Amino acid sequence: MVAKLFGLAGKRIYVAGHTGMVGSAIVRRLSTIPGEIITAPRAVVDLERQDQTEEFLNARKPDVVIVAAAKVGGIHANNAYPAEFISVNLAIARNTIDASYKAGVKKLLFLGSSCIYPRLARQPMAEGELLTGPLEPTNQWYAVAKIAGIKLCQAYRRQYGADFISVMPTNLYGAGDNYHPENSHVVAALIRRFHEAKHRRTPSVTVWGTGAPLREFLFVDDLTDACVFVLEHYSDEQHVNVGSAQEITIADFAKLVAEIVGYQGRLVFDTSRPDGVPRKLLDSAKLNAMGWRARTPLREGLARTYEAFLAGHRGV
Repeated sequence: MVAKLFGLAGKRIYVAGHTGMVGSAIVRRLSTIPGEIITAPRAVVDLERQDQTEEFLNARKPDVVIVAAAKVGGIHANNAYPAEFISVNLAIARNTIDASYKAGVKKLLFLGSSCIYPRLARQPMAEGELLTGPLEPTNQWYAVAKIAGIKLCQAYRRQYGADFISVMPTNLYGAGDNYHPENSHVVAALIRRFHEAKHRRTPSVTVWGTGAPLREFLFVDDLTDACVFVLEHYSDEQHVNVGSAQEITIADFAKLVAEIVGYQGRLVFDTSRPDGVPRKLLDSAKLNAMGWRARTPLREGLARTYEAFLAGHRGV
């Protein structure tokens, strides 16, 4: 394992986006480390507003900033609201990164997304695949904003020597996900559909797409461990992939979710719905070489996610 470069113990850490699935998981993880966790609802600081972001960070003076705030959604949401996905996420990235530099933040972690890579990138996707080809059209607006965030971190590091870094997680799932029937990601969407179908005794459930695409899934608590690890052990301008190396077709994944939820009906694949990219697997060799690997098997993580869903730990 590489040597620790930066200690989080005793630091004041601001988590932007603390109410989302990722942000809330990061807060839970940081609560095990001595120090102060700073959070603020949108009513206190609107990260889309440059003036509010600067005033808040100047007043609170955190040592560390973790940018987990974002407007997120599945294929349908990205297609339906392209202006919001690019403008909101560009504003959040620009305002938090610039204001953090101005406030003297010692370390910043920006969370991106694996959709930053080209639609037909070489698989598994290493960090060097960034900007080597056209993006997936269905989520290009979100991807462009996340790429801008990466480049902002790089630029502030090059020009000002700021210790700002980025991580790119693969498809995430876990407690606190958004279960909106139209705008959620695939994991939350399937859990909700199968759960409702089980209780309504619906004979079949529709799954969007052909079921053929290959996807990699990462339990959100594993991501938070990776974030802490990278904050303490990494300092460079290249972003770092965070994946599980657990690859599965959407069809097999849907069957697994149905099994965990306890739904025994038929699965129908709606081929009129877009599949998205045919395969999306991250190459996490860089992070693995530093000494970190995902620990939660897919079945275990999904079971824990469904338990959290039943307990009411969910978004919309």
